[in-house]
Amino acid sequence: MKTFESNSKKQVFIEGIRDGFPIALGYMAVAFSLGIIARMANFTPLQGFVNSFLNHASAGEYAVYTVVAAGAGYVEMAIMTLVVNARYLLMSTALCQKFSSKTSMINRMLVGFSVTDELFAITIKRPGFIEPLYNCGAFLIAALGWCFGTSFGIIAGELMPLRLVSAFSVALYGMFLACIMPEARKHGIVAVLIIISFISSYIAFRVPALSHISSGTKTIILTVIIATVAAIAFPHPEVEDDD
Repeated sequence: MKTFESNSKKQVFIEGIRDGFPIALGYMAVAFSLGIIARMANFTPLQGFVNSFLNHASAGEYAVYTVVAAGAGYVEMAIMTLVVNARYLLMSTALCQKFSSKTSMINRMLVGFSVTDELFAITIKRPGFIEPLYNCGAFLIAALGWCFGTSFGIIAGELMPLRLVSAFSVALYGMFLACIMPEARKHGIVAVLIIISFISSYIAFRVPALSHISSGTKTIILTVIIATVAAIAFPHPEVEDDD
């Protein structure tokens, strides 16, 4: 019986690695661009590796590099990362409903720590209860792609001329546009909010009265205000349960 359980757990872990491998390849490409940004913020390859292991969101990690480059303090960095990564609180809440009552708190915390958009997607679609070993396998391979991609980007940034580094940094903005444009095309409200965000950011950057506020703090304030107003003015319609 123990041998069967051991083989079953091993199979679940291997399934996680298998499903996480394509995600790792995509992560490496995105993280490489983040590494270029990290290089411009004077991060070392080791620092980028550790930061990527602790921060699994491209938007959140980009926020860290930008506030560091702007000379912001630890409090601003913490708040900015919390705001940008707040969606993972909702994902973790959704996942907690799929845990078996026998799942230990340690395993629940490990799954919560490893949540990303892509890992959430492959986990939530699996039938039955969440198997922590599956998430460990998927996270392990995906995190390696994410961390090494960042380090490689920093190393490449150190070897390339400054002008070429600046040119490569534009790739990350292209990635963000690729993320937001499909939603903007499907939902007119999202398109309007994106335009408002661009205009508000430009105004906040140009207004002399706000010049003493760091760019990180400006981003935090604009994110909270625009997201709050949008949530109140355009609440997401509730989906009725089929049951």
